[in-house]
Amino acid sequence: MDLPGAALLFSSNALWRATGLEAAGRTLVRALGSPQEDLRTIAGIFLVKAGKKTSPLMREALRHRENLPLILTIIGDIGDPEFEPELRHFSEDSNPDVARAARDALDVIRLAALSSSEGSDKR
Repeated sequence: MDLPGAALLFSSNALWRATGLEAAGRTLVRALGSPQEDLRTIAGIFLVKAGKKTSPLMREALRHRENLPLILTIIGDIGDPEFEPELRHFSEDSNPDVARAARDALDVIRLAALSSSEGSDKR
């Protein structure tokens, strides 16, 4: 494991979550392109755990087509239905990995919405 790289991600996450400093959040997004799987995993976990707070970072990454398959997967994991138009757009991307990740994210968001509506029906 790249300990200095992991330390950077932990400190960037803490700074971003505490202050909203976008540069620190962008460090996490950039780490999704790391050749080291452990750094990609750490960054992805931090972004998913931040939930909808990641929306501006995710939108910026989509605009720049940065780390698209992972960004699309994270959007699905967060479950924010506001991203459905972008996900539909990317579901027809010429890159099959991007298109598949977008379709999977759409499925996850739809299933989460269905499951939460069924849960509210039981109350």
